[in-house]
Amino acid sequence: MDTRGKDALVAAGALAAITAGTYANLSWSGPQERPLDPAGLALITVAALSLAFRRTAPLAAGIVAAACAVAYYAAHYPGVFATAPALASIYTLAVLGHRKAAIWLAAVLAVTMYGLMALAPEDPPPGSWMALLSGWLMAMVLVGEVTRSGRAYLRAVEQRAEAMEQRAEAVEQRALEAERTREEAALRQASEERLWIAQELHDSLTHSISVVNVQTALALELLERRPERVREALLAIKESGHEAMNELRATLGVLRSPEGVEAGLSGLPRLVARAEGAGLRVRHTVSGVPYTAAPEVDRAAYRIAQEALTNVLRHAGASAAVTVSLQYAPSAIVLRVENDGEPGVAGPGMGLIGMRERAVAVGGSLTAGPGEHGGFTVRAELPTGAGGRS
Repeated sequence: MDTRGKDALVAAGALAAITAGTYANLSWSGPQERPLDPAGLALITVAALSLAFRRTAPLAAGIVAAACAVAYYAAHYPGVFATAPALASIYTLAVLGHRKAAIWLAAVLAVTMYGLMALAPEDPPPGSWMALLSGWLMAMVLVGEVTRSGRAYLRAVEQRAEAMEQRAEAVEQRALEAERTREEAALRQASEERLWIAQELHDSLTHSISVVNVQTALALELLERRPERVREALLAIKESGHEAMNELRATLGVLRSPEGVEAGLSGLPRLVARAEGAGLRVRHTVSGVPYTAAPEVDRAAYRIAQEALTNVLRHAGASAAVTVSLQYAPSAIVLRVENDGEPGVAGPGMGLIGMRERAVAVGGSLTAGPGEHGGFTVRAELPTGAGGRS
């Protein structure tokens, strides 16, 4: 039921109670009382029914109830219950926060009622309800204020509780979000580590195995025709196997400790020498002033050169001529690996994909394709940020 419906029930109940109490002579207003007639009953009815608007129009309802009470007692109608609607309206004004209106209405009603008592031929008997009217009016204002303060305090407590509950939910939501973020970060890191391991193993082992395959084929070919050169091929195979073990050990060392040994451009001459040992004719050039690049850029350049030389062995054959040029520019390192061999037939692999992924991972780019004068060219440009450290 809404507020208007509840107030209508209160008004109806007040009318029934006041009428019944008055007709039952449950109270006495003084010796000048006269019997209740239709006019007096109309005043009681209007005063009681004004309570139906005590919350929608509290001041107007209070004025109507007070005016009816004054008219009722000015006509010397019996009983004291006719002031009940006015007292209820004053209480409602105080509860709704209209303190000044409640005090003014109570004061006007008290002054008017005591003025009527002063003009009456006889004073009301001591201790009668009419003599205590000012106390009842003051009590309605005070009780209304206490009720309003109590309700405001309860609302504040409820709001604080709701705010604390909302904050707790927000903290819990943030904790769940942080947990999801940590899980996603852990999964992403694990995926990146798996990709890094796959790239490291592919680049290091594929190169060494390719060298071993080439030297083994050379040894088998020379075994009958030129046995004295078989020893060189076997030594190259041994060196490649040893190098593969060292790189595998270094990769596993990085997994155990981030400070493990990592491949870089400082090992590029050794990489060229191994390619020459496998039969390639390699020309190695360096332009610009060499400087130390960031570790990830340094490692990416080395691995791209390693994979490019491996691809020459696999596809173009050991007789190809290769040029490995390294240019140190102020803002980037440019690596070119060119060969003049004819493309061979090889199974599918991840070489070019891996080289491109390494270049992109450090913010660079890689192009690979047939050279202008035949053969195949791999070019990688890897940015060094602030120009590297000399």
